[in-house]
Amino acid sequence: VQLVESGGGSVQPGGSLKLSCVASGLIFSLYKMGWYRQIPGKQREFVASISEYRHRDVIESVKGRFTISRDNAKDAVYLEMNNLQPEDTAVYYCKAYGQLEDYWGQGTQVTVSA
Repeated sequence: VQLVESGGGSVQPGGSLKLSCVASGLIFSLYKMGWYRQIPGKQREFVASISEYRHRDVIESVKGRFTISRDNAKDAVYLEMNNLQPEDTAVYYCKAYGQLEDYWGQGTQVTVSA
């Protein structure tokens, strides 16, 4: 299984980015997918998830700003991030929730600064 994230970068506060994660080696449509983020020295934090039935969960601090979506035809999950703030700066990781084990991507850096 391989998850490859892309779309990170540096933006000013109030800016937008759209992260992508393309999966291979699994039947993507059967997996719940999620996005997490991590700041150096802190635990990895859940950001958002979307189930195989397209049920969405998102943390309170990004509600109204971040949207998770998936395209099963492309084996991809996305995180659209609007009105980014400095506290959103982190490495963002894609996760596939497996029955026996979870799978992670390598991460993509998002930096928000003036």
